[in-house]
Amino acid sequence: MDTATIQSETFKQVLKEAITEALHEQRDLLYEVFADVLEDFALAEAIQEGQQTEPATREDVLDILKGGPAASGLLLAF
Repeated sequence: MDTATIQSETFKQVLKEAITEALHEQRDLLYEVFADVLEDFALAEAIQEGQQTEPATREDVLDILKGGPAASGLLLAF
């Protein structure tokens, strides 16, 4: 092997170790970023789904929040 190949292999190994160490040390940050990405995908999907349904009236929304009759119909949708 020539020097360039050895340096390349050494660089790859050092880089892998550095990334692994950073991921272990920043586990909480990585978890938060991943959770935020999942929430964004879920929100985008909910928006798309909502665009294909009829708009709800203000009264329907307030009734659901209060646990009224409209809320029981909401459970059937799931």
